[in-house]
Amino acid sequence: MPIITTPQEFNEEDLFVDLREMFGYPLYLKCEGFNFAGSVKLKAAASMIEAAERGGLLGPETILVESSSGNLGMALSVIAAAKGYRFICVVDSRTNLSTRQVIESLGSEVHVITEPSASGGFLGARLDFVRGLCSTDPRYVWLNQHANQNNWKAHYRTTAPAIEKQFPDLDVLFVGAGTTGTLMGCARYFKEQPNSPVTVVGIDSVGSVTFGAPAGPRMIPGLGAGVRPALFDQRYIDDMVLVPEIDTIRTCHTLARGGFLFGGSTGTVVNGAVKWLAEHRPGQDVTAVAISPDLGDRYLDTIYRPTWVQDVYGLDALEPAPRPGAVTSGVH
Repeated sequence: MPIITTPQEFNEEDLFVDLREMFGYPLYLKCEGFNFAGSVKLKAAASMIEAAERGGLLGPETILVESSSGNLGMALSVIAAAKGYRFICVVDSRTNLSTRQVIESLGSEVHVITEPSASGGFLGARLDFVRGLCSTDPRYVWLNQHANQNNWKAHYRTTAPAIEKQFPDLDVLFVGAGTTGTLMGCARYFKEQPNSPVTVVGIDSVGSVTFGAPAGPRMIPGLGAGVRPALFDQRYIDDMVLVPEIDTIRTCHTLARGGFLFGGSTGTVVNGAVKWLAEHRPGQDVTAVAISPDLGDRYLDTIYRPTWVQDVYGLDALEPAPRPGAVTSGVH
């Protein structure tokens, strides 16, 4: 094991879970939750902060501010603590309480947005608040994960090459869409390889506008957006799937019954991947990989709490979902 001096120096790149026995389809899950921030967002946070430091944007008086549904905020709070920066994380009322508590425990501040904006939902309201804060004081520095090119570049340099190293014969890659940093970094990498055979499929939640679908209510933080991310470039994506949140819940519980406690974003990506394979590669022994952004411990009060699930999604929400047969991908 490595010896480190700062938390961002460590991330487990080589852990994959074979889901074939659990779901009946050839699918390997790349686990990105084993680092000191607990999610894939540690890579983007480190990349954006290092670029800001190289550009001379950060100093002793700097106050970092960022809009986050949770994971990026946790990652930035980890690095801010290690580097001595003050950090304000702007979240909304859907963000898990445990996530907020971790951010505050690391010495950062949390501001909770309780009302969505008329046009951009909670994300739009968070972004409006950040813009307003930055306009009041030059000490505030907004890294802006939704438009910062160093977000996707982190995954172009690390996540995608790690997948290619483990699976040189990769056929299909499934990546969730939040800010689309992970999605675009991996998609750009594979599409820019000579004669690349990899099909890249983006997975998102029903109610998200990223893939051009109408906005709708979403209760699970992580994937999805009420404002189309500036980083998203559909030219690099071969197909897209939208997953209802009730299917996310059921998939998370299926994984948990197998001993794997993953987060909501992972449930969405796995569900979308299995549906896509059932429709487009039935019976084929393809090599497919999906990316798991985080683990499930911070979702214990929501997707793993039966009363919350039933209150939000109905009494039958925890019934086991049948394995997909004939299904339709959400957006083309």
